[in-house]
Amino acid sequence: MARGLLLPGIVLALSAAPAAARDLCPDRPGLGTPACTLDPGRIQIEIGVADWALDRESGSRTDTITAGDMLMRIGLDSQTEIQIGWTAYGHVRTRDRVAGTRDRSTGIGDTSLAIRRNLAQPDGSGLAIALQPYISLPTGGSAIGAGDWGGGLIAPISYDLPGGLQLGITPQIAAAVDADGDGRHILFGSVVGLGFDLSDAIGATIELAAYRDRDRASRTTQALAGLSIGWQPGDDTQFDAGANIGLNRDTPDVELYFGITRRF
Repeated sequence: MARGLLLPGIVLALSAAPAAARDLCPDRPGLGTPACTLDPGRIQIEIGVADWALDRESGSRTDTITAGDMLMRIGLDSQTEIQIGWTAYGHVRTRDRVAGTRDRSTGIGDTSLAIRRNLAQPDGSGLAIALQPYISLPTGGSAIGAGDWGGGLIAPISYDLPGGLQLGITPQIAAAVDADGDGRHILFGSVVGLGFDLSDAIGATIELAAYRDRDRASRTTQALAGLSIGWQPGDDTQFDAGANIGLNRDTPDVELYFGITRRF
């Protein structure tokens, strides 16, 4: 019954696109999540074209490459959107520097479903606040799939500061999948970022993030810093690139990525 009600609602939303669209407000790039939502009837596709992460430990090195990390956002009403995410390709290579062995695995990623409800300023201006519950489904393989379902809640907040700056805060709490792929544990943390314009078409964001992962096998605290840049050559398109650096031993050393966003 719920499926029968949801599909007509999406169809009605897609047939009611507004004449004057809001400014483009993508989820990518960066570590945080924006509080803005799409106009009703608009669809936005965001693709991580390529992503590389390096994690070096005392006796091993792990390289993780993903491609086709896709997010589809659909505006339902003036303050609500739904999201569907999936990663098309992932490759993990681990080298044991002591034994000289190498392990490789390749596969697809899990599927994520989310709904974002804006509570203030759906265009992301001024003081914008939203809530975003989400769930991940174990559709991926062993390479980059978690192995079980997970879920959580994100509460994005942004505030326009003087001088063209924007402060962004993204607190999160999640039932994250255990490292062995069986069961869940609490993960919580937040991202704090400062966004600014480099020109009329180019924007940048500097971010810090910290997460406490209470996996029963090993409790860790990840800390990282990120820098990302987005170029919008038109009202409905953005190209982006970014880099993240781990600030402690529990965090991968470096991550580099680039992608594209297109609104329809």
